[in-house]
Amino acid sequence: MKQKLKLALVGAGERGQYCYAPYAKMHGYEIEFVAVADPHKGRREKFVQDYHVPAEGVFETAEQFFARPRMADAVLICTQDSQHYAYACQAIDLGYSILLEKPISPSVRECLDLQRRAEEKGTQIMVCHVMRYTKFYRKLKELIDSGVIGDVVHVTHTENVAYWHQVHSFVRGNWRREDETSPMILAKSCHDMDILLWMVGSHCTKVSSFGSLGHFRPENAPDGAPARCLDGCPAADTCPYDAERIYLRDKGVHVPVIRKVVSLENTDESVREALKTGPYGRCVYRCDNDVVDHQVASLLFENGTTVAFTMCAFSDACDRTVKFMGTRGEIRASMDNNVIEVTQFGAGVRTGTTAVYTVKPGSTGHSGGDEGIMEEFVSILKGERENTNTIAQSVHSHVMAFAAEESRLTGRTVDVADFEKSVMA
Repeated sequence: MKQKLKLALVGAGERGQYCYAPYAKMHGYEIEFVAVADPHKGRREKFVQDYHVPAEGVFETAEQFFARPRMADAVLICTQDSQHYAYACQAIDLGYSILLEKPISPSVRECLDLQRRAEEKGTQIMVCHVMRYTKFYRKLKELIDSGVIGDVVHVTHTENVAYWHQVHSFVRGNWRREDETSPMILAKSCHDMDILLWMVGSHCTKVSSFGSLGHFRPENAPDGAPARCLDGCPAADTCPYDAERIYLRDKGVHVPVIRKVVSLENTDESVREALKTGPYGRCVYRCDNDVVDHQVASLLFENGTTVAFTMCAFSDACDRTVKFMGTRGEIRASMDNNVIEVTQFGAGVRTGTTAVYTVKPGSTGHSGGDEGIMEEFVSILKGERENTNTIAQSVHSHVMAFAAEESRLTGRTVDVADFEKSVMA
């Protein structure tokens, strides 16, 4: 019987504990968790109980874990954005392979330096760009690489964030402020930058971008709105962002996931109590958020392909829609609907033929991408596959996001290579 791969988890929050770690329950014959580090006692104890982590592998802080000699084959780093770089550097020095939650770092300099360190040491790092591992995007990549629509000339890509997701994560939640985490296009849309880079198959050369925090501002609060939704807001019955509505009355598939973030116990009583005092019960117009709620970016790639990217909070569905326009046809696709339409140009006007692909989504988070990236990571650790999601690719997609933010703030078109050089100068 082959020996199980040993994994350690640093950061037992929503992503680490509920998205990646469950792979060990489904594939306990090939991997096991032998260590966990998290300062939150409840999260730490739940992980220990669920994954039978031995006492010698339980740590209150990441610093305590990294102070020990290597005790696993790989480490999953799923802490807050600003901590990723320092922990990944320590993991490299100790000889761990790394699954690193995105974004790599809120600092472009740290992203580039981590790539240098990993390549010098030959460290295997996979950044959690989980969209690559969905059946939806893999089918899209297969179709584009097959040449069915010829050469891709232009792409329009829209990330519909969904109103409830925006207020949960980027108004009330952990990613609401750039100085504490990352700009929106990095924290949320680095997935999209990675997908675009992967699909186009060429480096990005120039970026221009516009966007702002347009709605979730104090001046847009309803008359008489208190600081907290449960403190008798007169607009509670009509406000779509009301905390009681989103966390206690809504029945969408997203609710169980976001409720666990509000309260680990995840009962109506515990959620209600958390909303009375915690960050998720605040009025969305009375928070300290500053990340944008809408942004566009125009990107030019070395092979001549142009991309128009849009991120917007004001959508009902949490969906990504895309259109690839090629020399011999076009592809339209919706991730939420799991439908891909391929039209090849005909001889006359509107005489093209269309093929429709319905892609069955995976059963885990991000349409199966969370399970897919773990399956790929484990296979790479076992030597069964080569890593196609390299640190160099991940860093370049991050540089694209940083360049877009630079353009948004300065109002100028950014040359990506010059921007990268200026950062490292």
